[in-house]
Amino acid sequence: MTDSHQLCDIGFIGMGVMGKNLALNLADNGYRIAAFDLDSQKVDDAIAQDLAEQGDGPQRIFSCSSYTELLGRLKGPHLIMLSVPAGKPVDSVCLKLIDAGIGADDIVIDTGNSLWTDTRQRIRGYRGKFIFFATAVSGGEEGARFGPSLMPSGDEYAWPRVRPVLEAIAAKVDPATGKPIERREPGNPVKEGEPCAAFIGKGSSGHFVKMVHNGIEYADMQLICEVYHQMRMNLGMSPSDIANVFREWNTGPLNSYLIEISAEVLDQQDPVTGQPLVDVILDKAGQKGTGLWTAMSSLELGCPAPTIANSVYARALSTLKSDRIAASQLLAGPEENHAAISNREEAIQQLHDALYCAKICAYAQGFQLMQNAAKEYGWTINFAGIAKVWRAGCIIRAVFLQKITDAYQRNPELNNLLMDPFFTEQINKYQLNWRRVVANAALSGIPTGAISSALAYYDSYRTETLPANLLQGQRDYFGAHTFARTDDPHNKYHVMWGSKERNIIKMS
Repeated sequence: MTDSHQLCDIGFIGMGVMGKNLALNLADNGYRIAAFDLDSQKVDDAIAQDLAEQGDGPQRIFSCSSYTELLGRLKGPHLIMLSVPAGKPVDSVCLKLIDAGIGADDIVIDTGNSLWTDTRQRIRGYRGKFIFFATAVSGGEEGARFGPSLMPSGDEYAWPRVRPVLEAIAAKVDPATGKPIERREPGNPVKEGEPCAAFIGKGSSGHFVKMVHNGIEYADMQLICEVYHQMRMNLGMSPSDIANVFREWNTGPLNSYLIEISAEVLDQQDPVTGQPLVDVILDKAGQKGTGLWTAMSSLELGCPAPTIANSVYARALSTLKSDRIAASQLLAGPEENHAAISNREEAIQQLHDALYCAKICAYAQGFQLMQNAAKEYGWTINFAGIAKVWRAGCIIRAVFLQKITDAYQRNPELNNLLMDPFFTEQINKYQLNWRRVVANAALSGIPTGAISSALAYYDSYRTETLPANLLQGQRDYFGAHTFARTDDPHNKYHVMWGSKERNIIKMS
């Protein structure tokens, strides 16, 4: 049997940017890949890139012209990874694999950004035909190539078969420092360190966790953008000046991939105009839906995540460009800057502290949402493990995540990150500067929906008595929705609002 006809270890379907890079990563880690794509040129391109990168090495990725051929080229039981668009394409591939003869013991791993409820249905729907397993991937194309953060979930008996593969290709962290072990060159995979791949739990919990990851990502990005906006508008700083500040911040508690790339973006010049590139990028932000899904899930579960939701709204508002142009000529803001800054260094420190505090709240919201989902759907989730997985490879990777890991290792039952001693101390220390930033923004007419909503969340969470007592009275007045009393919280009462006496009746 020639080398080209030896059986392969893994089948890979979908050789777009993410799929190709995951396949190359697998090949670097010693796996032979049988690859299929509706566009065979994409497979050929992946094979050519792999051969070019390794020089004289053997061929490791092999093209298949059909699903039947792909199954025939694999060792049994089959392990197949999908990197296709979320939604109907996933089911289309699964049905074609069934037609091609996939077996009940074979595993199909969805690496796409599928909605978690779709994954739940697929796990149930394909049971008995094959094992449908989910592995959410974060880190973009570079992460896929050199080490992503992976959030697998599904059949716990499939995990031992999947685990060696996922741990091999995942990003790695130095266990002593919690810092990523960088890998940026082909053919030289990182073997040491803690892999950023951990079994999240049963069912579709991995895709739910990835969804929340993306929601936090939306918030983190918007918070950085709002700080940038204040530096431009209130402090009159140039993009390159702000880039230098972000680089300085990246040496401290705000160290993160997003701060790093924000500095790179701000320092980039447009070759056409010579202006900073950020000034010629149209201020209309796109989205793919995961932030929206996170906000919707928070509403469905009754778990507040206002900073994530406001970050989704900010993107939606940005798309109203023509409306905003017209409104800028009609709607008044402050006639003068009531938040004039006399000390730039002091103002920059305030923005640093505000970003830090708001970031803590965004993560607190995301982790509490995952906790509520785990209770609602019967998942057992290790939250320290999730924070560990996010320390490298993913878009929200940051030194900050080691502190979250520590918090959940101290108290696995921690209800909210704000109640952890470290985060309590941090936010108590910096919250005054956070308030100054929000006040200055309001007085200057600069929108800070994410930073402001994080502060409102914080103040609501720390307030013993909220005005919901009046709200519940209103509900009882117009809808007889009843209310509980402070001196009898376990029973319901109703006021006979329409009667002259307005008697209070105990309902239960």
